[in-house]
Order: sequence, then C-alpha cells, then structure tokens
Amino acid sequence: MYKFLLNFSVLFFFTACTTPNVESKKPLAQTLTSLLQSLDKEIDYKEAEALSSEILRETAKLRKTFDPIAQPHFNNFLINVGVKEKGLCYQWSDALYLHFSKRRDRHFEFHLLVANRGEYFSEHNVLVVSAKGKAVMDGIIIDPWRKPGELYISRVKEDKKYNWEHRIEREVL
Repeated sequence: MYKFLLNFSVLFFFTACTTPNVESKKPLAQTLTSLLQSLDKEIDYKEAEALSSEILRETAKLRKTFDPIAQPHFNNFLINVGVKEKGLCYQWSDALYLHFSKRRDRHFEFHLLVANRGEYFSEHNVLVVSAKGKAVMDGIIIDPWRKPGELYISRVKEDKKYNWEHRIEREVL
C-alpha cells in the first residue's frame, strides 16, 4: 500500500498540464503580437507589439521573483509545505493583473479567469487580455504558471484543457 501511495505521489507531483503554445513554430513574441492584434481591427501592429513586449518583460520579472521549479504541481507542493514562499497560479495571475490594470490602453482590457473554482488540486487562474468592450471569453490567455515561468498563450476558446469562467470579483485587487 505504501509503495502504491509513493508511486502515486511521485506521478501526481511530477506531472502537470503542459501543452504547446499556439502557433509554436513562430517566436513567442511574434505569436503573441499577432494574437493581440487579431482581437480587434482597430489595434495596430505597434500597439500589439508594445503590449506583447511588456507582457514578456513582466513575465520574466515574475519568473525571477517566484523562481518556479520543475512541474507546476510539484512547485505548488513545495509552496504548500513551506519550502517555497510563493508562485501559485493565482499569485502569477494577480501580479500580472495588478501590473497591467494600471495601464490606460485605448484598445486593451485585462481580466482574471478561473477554472475549477474551489477544487484544491485543479483550480487554475490566469490573466486574459481582451479588446476593449469585447467579450472576455474572446480574449487571449496569459499563463506563465502552466509551464513554470515560460509563457503559455492561447485564445480562451481554444484552450480545451480548462473550462474558464470570468473571476470578476478578484479584479478589484
């Protein structure tokens, strides 16, 4: 029985939700810029490129702050047992939201999404960028937790791993 539990624990903590980035053959900055620009016909390339660059810089800054290890679930385990201080998915998304919600963009809005709300082992939180005045669920997921410290991006509707819902109550951080 103990051997089974040990094997299960190792398997659980060293596996995680990892899927490739959208259009992963392109450099990430170019892919993100294209996705951001596609949110609305009024968004020009330079505006999308500037936001893309800022997202990549802020994610890199948070990677240094949170210092993620290995797989996300193992990283969470280390945080929950007190070995690491921070780096849970909601801490990544909250930090990104706090940074980007201070911007006064003409064409972009920033939101928080959650999947599996309240489920201890499967709740997941992300930042979403949407076009101003457009549906949040038409936005782009910004998720540096899923692949520890590496940015995962996807259209919300194309991310089949999770069933997302708008987490508007947290947007008053």
